[in-house]
Amino acid sequence: MNFSRFNRVNTMSVQDKRLAFPLSVPTLPIEGHTELFPIRRIWCVGQNYAAHSREMGSNPDRDPPFFFSKPADAVTQAETLVFPPQTDNLHPEVELVVAIGAKGANLTPADAEHIIYGYAVGLDMTRRDIQAIAKKTGRPWSLAKGFDESCPISSIRQKRDVPNIANSEITLKVNGEIRQSGKISDMIWSIQEIISYLSKSVTLSAGDLIMTGTPAGVSRIVSGDKLEACCENIGTLTLSYQ
Repeated sequence: MNFSRFNRVNTMSVQDKRLAFPLSVPTLPIEGHTELFPIRRIWCVGQNYAAHSREMGSNPDRDPPFFFSKPADAVTQAETLVFPPQTDNLHPEVELVVAIGAKGANLTPADAEHIIYGYAVGLDMTRRDIQAIAKKTGRPWSLAKGFDESCPISSIRQKRDVPNIANSEITLKVNGEIRQSGKISDMIWSIQEIISYLSKSVTLSAGDLIMTGTPAGVSRIVSGDKLEACCENIGTLTLSYQ
């Protein structure tokens, strides 16, 4: 295991004589365990809280959820981050992160429950100015959502250690003031419904992470701001930008 100087998250090196060079697999710590959770893919649900959907100018009705992705090496657990380039409008979005622990495709919501490994709290960092241009021109969001260190995530807490996740409160404080607040039960689509929908388009596997949407209150931060993301019964993530 080594320590990446780029995203400052634990990685495990995959070495095989047939590889042209060693491959580093990003990982997250599992609370209370020495084992690490290897990250395979990161899927993100867009506008899954009604109030946030309205503030983004969209319809909060239960239309089918839509998804975008982030690269696995966008994950970071650094406490101090460098303000990203090519943006003057950086937005943090606090989200519940669902860690998948088994393979599944074409799942019902009831079946989806069985492939959940655990939960974490994360931030979907977004270069909103770049995203706005992409939306206007009909282009992909990749550079707005998948840049370096765009996915701070806490340690994973196993599902068996999380009581009553639906009633958990999720919040984001910026410089000590609450900017976002909601409950997991406020989601338009539940955790199980999200997994079920996604599993009908792609086969989910152990190591996948799903970011489940963000409450209302998303707005700009600047260099020097301190962020505290918290999900009740899950954990807290603190960081600042320089």
